[in-house]
Amino acid sequence: MLSVNEFALEIFDYLADEPEQYNVVYHELDNGARIVDCGVSTRGGYAAGRAFTEICMGGLGEVNFRMGKVNEFPIPFIDVFTDFPSIACLGSQKAGWTIKHNNYFAMGSGPARALALKPKHTFEVIDYQDEYEAAVIALESDHLPNGVVMEKIAEECGVDVANVSAVVAPTASLVGSVQVAGRCVETAIYKLNELGFDTRKITAGMGSAPLPPVKKDATQAMGTTNDATIYHGQIMLTMKAPEIKEYLEKIPSNKSKGYGKPFYETFKEAKFDFYQIDTSLFSPAEVIINELTDGIMYHVGKVNPEVTLKSFGLL
Repeated sequence: MLSVNEFALEIFDYLADEPEQYNVVYHELDNGARIVDCGVSTRGGYAAGRAFTEICMGGLGEVNFRMGKVNEFPIPFIDVFTDFPSIACLGSQKAGWTIKHNNYFAMGSGPARALALKPKHTFEVIDYQDEYEAAVIALESDHLPNGVVMEKIAEECGVDVANVSAVVAPTASLVGSVQVAGRCVETAIYKLNELGFDTRKITAGMGSAPLPPVKKDATQAMGTTNDATIYHGQIMLTMKAPEIKEYLEKIPSNKSKGYGKPFYETFKEAKFDFYQIDTSLFSPAEVIINELTDGIMYHVGKVNPEVTLKSFGLL
């Protein structure tokens, strides 16, 4: 069985061993827990963002950058691929663990979830559970966790606190922009899982999204980073599943009733209450599927450059 924590720990160690090279800051707490600050009190960068995203995917995905265009505007893009979509995206990258203790709050992603089984139902449907003596977690937060928070993570994962490692970055940071846009493939896998499709039949996934600009606060950044995939995420999935044709029209974001304007505007109208937003909006803009059983290609959705540029502040 592949261990997402084992693979991610190798990437974490690169950050911890060479923090200056990645523009990050390494901390070791009194209880032995290790933290790499990728943007709370340091600037981070593209290299740190790539490492953060690959940690989120449990070392089962690769990330690259390139320059592209949204209409006439030059924009950096992130490219992501994985040959283990179900495990990498749902079993690791999914932001499925809310970390709360006293005044501390973070959205938890990454391979530690596969030890703590957060949420349990996700791991039941993909039939995966990691078994490893160390836990690696990615925290989307404006603050670094203290020793007590790390102890609670260790307890949930069933490991010693000295074997817990965390990477941390705010949404409103360069690493935050990279790692959220780097979820472009995950949104397609997540959407199919929510529709009841067996994502274990997906054999490979590749995707790209424009890298959103860093905004001044977390709420605005949440809108812009999500828009990168909602309005311009382009995904290619390979699978052995003839039944996919029954799900096609429900996959892309333009099928959501919340589609058509920057996410921040939708969020603001909902009084910043996620539960008032149509969850089907959290989907990629455009998807191509290569179904291998019948050798058929399917195409659904389309990119929306105008809303993308409006969200990015270029229109």
